Amino acid sequence: MKIQNLPKHVAIILDGNGRWAKRLHLPRSAGHYQGGLNLAKIAEHANKRGIEELTVYAFSTENWKRPQDEVEYLMTKPIEVVGKNKARICQANIRIRFKGRKDRLSKDILELMDSLEDETKDFTGMTINVCIDYGSYDELITAIKQMDVIDEAHLEQHLMVNRPVDLLIRTGGEQRLSNFLLWQIAYAELYFTKRYWPAFKIKHFDRALKEYSKRQRRFGGL
Repeated sequence: MKIQNLPKHVAIILDGNGRWAKRLHLPRSAGHYQGGLNLAKIAEHANKRGIEELTVYAFSTENWKRPQDEVEYLMTKPIEVVGKNKARICQANIRIRFKGRKDRLSKDILELMDSLEDETKDFTGMTINVCIDYGSYDELITAIKQMDVIDEAHLEQHLMVNRPVDLLIRTGGEQRLSNFLLWQIAYAELYFTKRYWPAFKIKHFDRALKEYSKRQRRFGGL
């Protein structure tokens, strides 16, 4: 499918992993695992499509409120998944960056994040920002505390994710932003789908891109 007028920066709220698993009578952890595998597929495809930056909401500052066993799974399973797919990740020529707080993550997670960022820093393909323990309120407060001059340009320089978002996709049927990239999506096009994230396939991603290509972005003008 040929699509004109592609977005440069796409953001995705990866919602519906647990509900997808429940529908199939599986534990919620199975949904998170399949969601991780699906992210690898969508990221590879987005890179091939020519998307320059992809930012995904993997774990929010509010997700610590979830049951302890689910939090522990989400904080440890990525090590296993990434370890098994490290060669594939590097072969895709995608730069990996992790955004969010670092003070509440385990040593193993931090070492994995540092390793992936270092190994992919010189790659020339798409950049993927994986937001872990991220919340937009926290991002904005942290940025403002670091600033000597309070204005729009300086604020954007201090944000964890600097580039404005062109297209925001949320899977899972909910139609809210959930404290994700509130500054960056000020003029983003929004695309909501009822499809759960593990079932959100490449064709559905392309459908969102096609919908974006039909919209007229005026940024407050006529």
